[in-house]
Amino acid sequence: MSNFLAKPRTCVALRSSSSIRSSGSSSRRSSSSSNESILVVVVAEVLVDAVVVVVVVVVVVVVVVVVVVVVIVVVVVVVVVEVLVVVEAVVVVVVVVVTVVVVAIVAVVVVVGVVVVIVVVVVVVVVVVGSRAGAVELVITASAAVIVLLVVVLVVVVAAVVVVVVVVVVVVVVVVVVAVVTTVVVVKVFALVVKVAVLVVVVLVLVVAVV
Repeated sequence: MSNFLAKPRTCVALRSSSSIRSSGSSSRRSSSSSNESILVVVVAEVLVDAVVVVVVVVVVVVVVVVVVVVVIVVVVVVVVVEVLVVVEAVVVVVVVVVTVVVVAIVAVVVVVGVVVVIVVVVVVVVVVVGSRAGAVELVITASAAVIVLLVVVLVVVVAAVVVVVVVVVVVVVVVVVVAVVTTVVVVKVFALVVKVAVLVVVVLVLVVAVV
């Protein structure tokens, strides 16, 4: 009789222990999901900060490139106007300005496009890899992605600035050389015209004197 009464108590104890285990596992799942949600929010904030830093860097680089281009164009304009005649100066200045502006625009477009592509790729990688991995792996992946993003952006920006500066310097050197060569030719032609005119005047004076 005692064994018969002990069996229901055993069943109740087993049910209560299983319910305790299930409640504990559900609480662990809820806590892990809440931790993952917090980590996702932190990763999103870090990515937003990285994008803001990238945008600021790109804007600063664009401003610096524009300032450099404007200064060099002004110098070239002054040199050309002082050296060449008006028509040639206008033609050369227009060519220089158009070339520098096109190069600057291309450099800026390339920088912005590369940065946008990198940001999209990093966000996709963080979301995919982080969703498949655990919480620690998500944080590590996000941190590594942000570091790679900043390094690549800096490299791209520096490369764009170097390309713009090199192109502008080459254009300025070519313009100065063309100005000097053209000035020498103009001076020689002018001197030849002056000599011919002097000879004509001398001949006319001699003819008038003889007559």
